[in-house]
Amino acid sequence: MTATSANLLSRALDAPGEPPLRPLPPVVAELLRTLGAPPRLAAHLRAVHDVAAQLTDWLRDRHPDAAVHHDAVLFGAATHDVGKVLHPEELTGPGSAHEEAGRDLLLSHGFSPATARFAATHASWADPAVTIEDLLVSTADKIWKDKRVPGLEDRLVHVLADAGGRDPWQEYLALDDLLTRLGADAPHRLAFQAAFPVYG
Repeated sequence: MTATSANLLSRALDAPGEPPLRPLPPVVAELLRTLGAPPRLAAHLRAVHDVAAQLTDWLRDRHPDAAVHHDAVLFGAATHDVGKVLHPEELTGPGSAHEEAGRDLLLSHGFSPATARFAATHASWADPAVTIEDLLVSTADKIWKDKRVPGLEDRLVHVLADAGGRDPWQEYLALDDLLTRLGADAPHRLAFQAAFPVYG
């Protein structure tokens, strides 16, 4: 990694952003530095992680007793696309090779299967075996750029309704309001990501 690339990666990890983006968990930031991750990937992971943090904050307030592993959601959002270190072409074009590659990369660096799985499951939200944590990571990965996916949101609504003992329509209205508010900041997140190159 060149000095310029390292400097850009540090900026992607540490620059405040507008509106401010939360930093990635230190263990993830260190991993990205160790891997010499593309600066754009680091910026993308910060944007999705920040949206996931807002989702989990909302969920804590709305469903304080729900059995949700909030830290797992944040880790999953922070690492969901880590496989793009090995497949940087998927930062600018379509492809799913990064999914299993990301899970395997995390496993090879000592992360548990339970936390590494998000790299492989973030695009598989229709799978019957997905958890609420998987659905939240998948939602964050869409809403960061204000992409609404009705089928994904319906699944999340029903899981939330079951968790909180409310009618699905109540959960739909609350979730729709939140996602609309989160989507309003998408242009800023997209601009932050675009400010960083793929290849340094």
